[in-house]
Amino acid sequence: MKDPQVGAVHRELSVVVPVFNEEAGLDALLARTVPVCEAEFGANFEIILVDDGSSDRSWAIIAGHADASPNVVGVKLSRNYGHQLALTAGLKLARGDYVFVLDADLQDPPELLPQMLAKAREGYDVVYGQRIARAGETVFKRATANIFYRLLSKMVDVSIPRDTGDFRLMSHRVVAHFNAMPERFRFVRGMVGWLGFRQAAIPYQRDPRFAGETHYPFRKMLRFAIDAITSFSTIPLRFASLLGMGFGVAGLLSLVWVGISWLSGGTVEGWTSLAALILILGSMQLLMLGIFGEYLGRMYMESKQRPLYLVDEVYKQPEIAASAVVEVSDELRRAL
Repeated sequence: MKDPQVGAVHRELSVVVPVFNEEAGLDALLARTVPVCEAEFGANFEIILVDDGSSDRSWAIIAGHADASPNVVGVKLSRNYGHQLALTAGLKLARGDYVFVLDADLQDPPELLPQMLAKAREGYDVVYGQRIARAGETVFKRATANIFYRLLSKMVDVSIPRDTGDFRLMSHRVVAHFNAMPERFRFVRGMVGWLGFRQAAIPYQRDPRFAGETHYPFRKMLRFAIDAITSFSTIPLRFASLLGMGFGVAGLLSLVWVGISWLSGGTVEGWTSLAALILILGSMQLLMLGIFGEYLGRMYMESKQRPLYLVDEVYKQPEIAASAVVEVSDELRRAL
């Protein structure tokens, strides 16, 4: 049976897994994921492992599993594009009626698939995992994540569930609509939330990493948070306007006070505090310029209309490889 959208073999389930330097955990990932998929769908599923420019043996291990099983697909990107774009690449090539998104570190258990499927068969288009506990994470990371999700929920106009990642099961039509969204700076869980449709949560306890260390240190988490906020909210721009008006009013009131003091014969003192105020105002101005620059930089990068990613190789699945080539050709035609 052919999929009319990409001309590829139809699957009931696609599992999409972004991979970056996960050589120590890939065998365990497939050892746990394959039996769960077979129990639900027999042999009619695929596991798409997207190598996001790994520098270790991840691609060799992926290729070995693709050699051993027709259900495993290896997708190698031309370089490291980041988790969200690697996930996007996998979703673009997924052929399943359902698409299950999973991280390679096994913090999100693949054994929740049957529970998610049961919920999806009730009529939900998106079933996402919602963390009720986060084992193996530092107090600092849990605290900053808590602040981020609550701040984000206050700043955006779309419903983005708290304490959720990209661990979710989606229907084919949700993935098709997602694939039609062209933006470069991607916050996948926010984009899926923006799509709407019927969505439901499955609470679970997040496990520690199976092996290795996190690929999201504080610097990357901060960058991720900025991308999320600027992709779905203009409140920072409004904040700049409100801050400017606030300081303007404060300046006028200060001028009135200085005038009254001078007319009454008083001496206005406080050159140190005045210098401090000038430094504060200068810092605020630079901060606002930085906020404007973030939004302007995104507009500039979007205007280039470069492909979001390039696929170097699709291993052992020629029909998916053909669709990847078509996708790149379409991007090139649009660029020209």
